[in-house]
Amino acid sequence: MIYIARHGETDWNREGRYQGQRESVLTELGIEQARRLDESLARAAISRVISSPLARCVQTAGPVARRHGVQLETDRDVIEIAHGSWEGRLRTQIEREEPQLMQAWREQPQAVRFAGGESLSDVDRRWRAFAKRLGDADDVLVVTHDVIVRLAILAATNRSLERLWEPRVVNGGYAEFAGGGGWKLLRECVDDHLAGSLADTASQAL
Repeated sequence: MIYIARHGETDWNREGRYQGQRESVLTELGIEQARRLDESLARAAISRVISSPLARCVQTAGPVARRHGVQLETDRDVIEIAHGSWEGRLRTQIEREEPQLMQAWREQPQAVRFAGGESLSDVDRRWRAFAKRLGDADDVLVVTHDVIVRLAILAATNRSLERLWEPRVVNGGYAEFAGGGGWKLLRECVDDHLAGSLADTASQAL
């Protein structure tokens, strides 16, 4: 199995502030989500744990790596999309100040390139490069970000980038794939371990 997890809730998630490649810290709920992710994968045969280098992912991945006695690896190819000039700003502020770009991001995300940042195609290329390097690896947990989880699901199901917002992705949840000889999506959003500890993703800046 290959598990692609989103980090736990952060203070900027809770505020509705765009994070991109900036640092933000886990909330108490995010720490609890990381603990529950660890418990959910306690019986899994995890041989590698790979994380985005951002602290919110490293902190989420750490308990799983320690439980399974493996070194926590980091890889910049699974870092969040660079939101450029949006980073550090509230979603409500951007909706007010850049309504056309926000509308495009919601309705035609594949056509958006953030000023000083990336496009979905940029991120998709690095995700696919990362997946290719994994090759036939199995029993791997990757702790990453919202956009990367979505792109992994789209790639495995042969869906286009314009369908970015279709998959369900939650803090501390994960998508499950059959590895070894190709990626097959088994479960899009595993979140039963988060009962009573789900973050309000609808209010987040995604």
